[in-house]
Amino acid sequence: MQLEFLTDPTEFLAAAGDHLAAHAVVSTVVATLAERTAAQLAAGKEQPERNWWLVVRDESGAVVGAGMRTAPFEPYPPFLLSMPDDAAVALGRALHERGEEIAAINGALPAVQLCATELVRHQGGRVEVGQHTRLHELGDLIPPKRVPGELRRATEDDVDLVQAWYEAFGADADEQAGRPRGISFHEAPDREGTLQTLVTKNIWFWVDETGEPVHLTGANPPSYGVARVGPVYTPPEQRGRGWASAAVAEVSRRIVAEGARACLFTDQANPTSNKIYAALGYRPVVDMANLILVR
Repeated sequence: MQLEFLTDPTEFLAAAGDHLAAHAVVSTVVATLAERTAAQLAAGKEQPERNWWLVVRDESGAVVGAGMRTAPFEPYPPFLLSMPDDAAVALGRALHERGEEIAAINGALPAVQLCATELVRHQGGRVEVGQHTRLHELGDLIPPKRVPGELRRATEDDVDLVQAWYEAFGADADEQAGRPRGISFHEAPDREGTLQTLVTKNIWFWVDETGEPVHLTGANPPSYGVARVGPVYTPPEQRGRGWASAAVAEVSRRIVAEGARACLFTDQANPTSNKIYAALGYRPVVDMANLILVR
């Protein structure tokens, strides 16, 4: 197996684009981030020197896997797509040889587990599962029960509320999944980052009959014909009223109406969100995990 570490996301997309397109749903995170970062670099914005993009090739030169290390929050975990088992083991060894400090690693199973196991074999410690996630794709949309209100696009004027809900999202998601608050795998951007998100992503509120925002749903622009829904957040005092089902259903309908496929991630430890999305017609595609390397 050949592992190619690249610093330029445009070069990465040129090398791995056909592979990403052929597995467009599973590749959604890497494809979205690569395209977004390439656009930012073209606009003059720099990326951190720690960032890399990975292309995995087999003995014939065909691309058989991909990954990246672009997380903007500590401990900057790599994110891996599916790849052959021996490639995942070789990657763990390569990361150790490169001298990279890896305290967490995320992505598709079993690649992340094999890579993490090889890393701790070299550097010591143990691997713990921080979070099990599951990627789903929408089949036939099943309309939920109608509720009052409608979807409204969030604008830059809404940045303070969006920022507050972004910051609450991680801790609330942990609590709903039975994890201690503060042990989060969701890092909220700062206010400037949220303003940028309002420009580069589709962020909507569900507003009730009085026009008050009661829920937030986001969606990334399509990459290779697939748009990923998220984050999805309802403040505690508004839960249990059907806002999330209504908003996700309408956002998903719009994605499909524009000719794209819709997908989203769930935390397997959160029965509420998993039940909501299954009822809307989302079906499991692949299991992933956020792993912690404990020294």
